[in-house]
Amino acid sequence: MSKPSSTAQHEHQPAPNALLMAMEFRAPWELWSVLPSWPALARAPAGDGHPVIVFPGLSASDGSTLPLRGYLQNLGYDVSGWNQGHNFGPRAGILETAKRQLLDTFEVTGKKVSLIGWSLGGIYARELAKELPHCVRSVITLGTPFAGSHKSTNAWRLYELTSGRDIEVETAQFDLPSPPPVPTTSIYSRTDGVVAWSASLQKPTASNRHTENIEVFASHIGLGLNPTAWWAVADRLAQAEGKWKPFKRANGLQRLLFPERSKA
Repeated sequence: MSKPSSTAQHEHQPAPNALLMAMEFRAPWELWSVLPSWPALARAPAGDGHPVIVFPGLSASDGSTLPLRGYLQNLGYDVSGWNQGHNFGPRAGILETAKRQLLDTFEVTGKKVSLIGWSLGGIYARELAKELPHCVRSVITLGTPFAGSHKSTNAWRLYELTSGRDIEVETAQFDLPSPPPVPTTSIYSRTDGVVAWSASLQKPTASNRHTENIEVFASHIGLGLNPTAWWAVADRLAQAEGKWKPFKRANGLQRLLFPERSKA
């Protein structure tokens, strides 16, 4: 995994307030909204069959990513979960097993693998891509707090409880804000009730200009179930290898669903 650079800074943004946390209860409605959205979702660009691995968030399992994985399989991708049960943090053997899964998938299929990570799962995806960039086609994260301090989320105590690790010591070992050297997309929501939205913003870097941030309207718990997030994921995965372009909002409705706002 990547080591922190001397200039790496974990900026502190306040964790979401109580109102935003209460709004997390809308997540089930986000999943149900897939049904009326399906005609539009089905018109997303078809996949080219390349492999995709999806990593779940903190304390979640592959069951939480099943709807998203089913959608991507329907579009034509070779999709798998992380196959390690519940994500209770990078306990002994977790990261090595994830690394082996990525290597095996790359070697068996002969194709680079796209990595999708929800919240903490996005940290795994980014760090694996930094260590094994020759195996990775692209990285997409959903509400992943790579740019903030550990107190930029409302889940850091849960992390310490489930992983048995000191999160401040843990994050100090890695250069989390730096992007992996592959096309990287961060999907985030300003109404995220768990992670401060600004902690999910990828700043431009000279080392990788193929990075971007896409805003959607979603809860943190609902990001992987939200139809607008699904569309953005499908659009990004469909790009031809080596021909990355920034996300394009083609019409008025897309500009409404995917707002382009300043980072302030």
